Amino acid sequence: MGFFSTILGLFGFGVGISAGLVIGYYLFIFFQPSDVKDPEIRPLVEQDSETLQGMLPEIPLWVKNPDYDRVDWINKFLEYMWPYLDKAICMTAENIAKPIIEEQIPKYKIDAVKFEKLTLGSLPPTFQGMKVYVTDEKELIMEPLIKWAGNPDVTIAVKAFGLKATVQVVDLQVFALPRITLKPLVPSFPCFANIFVSLMEKPYVDFGLKLIGADLMSIPGLYRFVQELIKDQVANMYLWPKTLQVPVLDPSKAFKRPVGVLHVKVLRASKLKKKDFLGASDPYVKLKLTEDKLTSKKTTVKHKNLNPEWNEEFDMIVKDPQTQALELHVIDWEQVGKHDKMGMNVVPLKELTADKPKGFTLELLKSMDLNDARNEKSRGQLEVELTYKPFKEDEMPKTFEESKTLQKAPEDTPDGGGVLVVIVHEAQDVEGKHHTNPYVTILFRGEKRKTKKNQRWWHVKKNRDPRWEEEFIFMLDEPPVNDKLHVEVQSSSSRIGLLHPKETLGYIDINLSDVVNNKRINERYHLIDSKNGRIQIELQWRTK
Repeated sequence: MGFFSTILGLFGFGVGISAGLVIGYYLFIFFQPSDVKDPEIRPLVEQDSETLQGMLPEIPLWVKNPDYDRVDWINKFLEYMWPYLDKAICMTAENIAKPIIEEQIPKYKIDAVKFEKLTLGSLPPTFQGMKVYVTDEKELIMEPLIKWAGNPDVTIAVKAFGLKATVQVVDLQVFALPRITLKPLVPSFPCFANIFVSLMEKPYVDFGLKLIGADLMSIPGLYRFVQELIKDQVANMYLWPKTLQVPVLDPSKAFKRPVGVLHVKVLRASKLKKKDFLGASDPYVKLKLTEDKLTSKKTTVKHKNLNPEWNEEFDMIVKDPQTQALELHVIDWEQVGKHDKMGMNVVPLKELTADKPKGFTLELLKSMDLNDARNEKSRGQLEVELTYKPFKEDEMPKTFEESKTLQKAPEDTPDGGGVLVVIVHEAQDVEGKHHTNPYVTILFRGEKRKTKKNQRWWHVKKNRDPRWEEEFIFMLDEPPVNDKLHVEVQSSSSRIGLLHPKETLGYIDINLSDVVNNKRINERYHLIDSKNGRIQIELQWRTK
């Protein structure tokens, strides 16, 4: 019986399976559901951007939307620069966060908060495309789509009540579509005054958060709550039309171009006060225009003279005669130590009439504070003559570089000739074998000029990075196209003695044909016979 039962069971199983397959195939072929429709086939070009975004989420935006341009060069740049940008961004972020943390932790009775690890990882963000808007305003509007699936590691240690806890942020993902507006566009580098940033849609932010090694985002409900909270908070602050403004330049100053020249003639001073120990003073005058970052100009030093006469002339570039003023400082020169201020005064340029010389006899003051009682003390007088010469339309400089080379040679310059101006700015890493008290000797066509020895009372013998800012002028009958300028850095001993009184720290010979062709050169030269020494020399060729 058992054998027959087995045979019948196998037969029934085979018949049942076969019958089921036949019936199922029949039902599948001949009985279609009535609510199923044939799919509609449409070309991709007929799909809108939102439909394409859902169908092809990983395709770059410039493929799906013709308004966006490819920016592969930016991604390639980020790929190569990311290791360096990572360190720079983390260092900046840590420097910004430290003082804020130190200010806030006392309020919460926390002992310390510090970064144990701070890195953005090895994966840089990518730009999926960029849209640029063209407007009639002086602005540039860009909308880049930024995606960053990074592997940062930010670990923060918190100490309180003798206990330590660590919070770690890992596996960060950010998808954002910001609008970046550069405006207004100005003719001064970096060519825009402000950066405005806003978000065109809520950003997508996803990250892992660990507390003492435990994954907090695995707690039911917490992941969704944190993600939505970040989206809402960021959107409330920066979702369009709200913006984050980052000022870069002062627009009112960026648009200013030179409009004229102030001709200053320093005549004389009188009744100056004694500053030196032996009962005299060594005065000179320092001149500077307000709202101007150029180096101050100086007269020569009149040694042991309380009523000096200079009769020296200077030209200074003016950008706004209504707001700028000429600052004049009378200073007592000291061979060793800090120079002493003897008095000062200010002349607003709006007091001048164009092209008409005007003389001023200025009372020297301690400061320009009208309530300063020290101004009542007599400090002497300074006489100057000022002439403001506005540019004509065809003389107006077009660029900032032109404004720095506007000075012309004096009227008595020989025809076909000019003025060679040599400005010795500074040197670096100059060092002698026996002493380092550097000064510069200039030799040109047999004429020798020297700067002052760079001495300071707190460091007389050692000054490897001296700064002079001294100007030398040579009047020439013809351009020095075939001449060389010999510049030599020397050091003299500050001690009285015959052993090693002077030594050379390095030299350089400069061909002057370039300065004749370019009108102005400002370069840093490596000194010959010096291990690492460099010197910065500015050369100008001025003609009438």
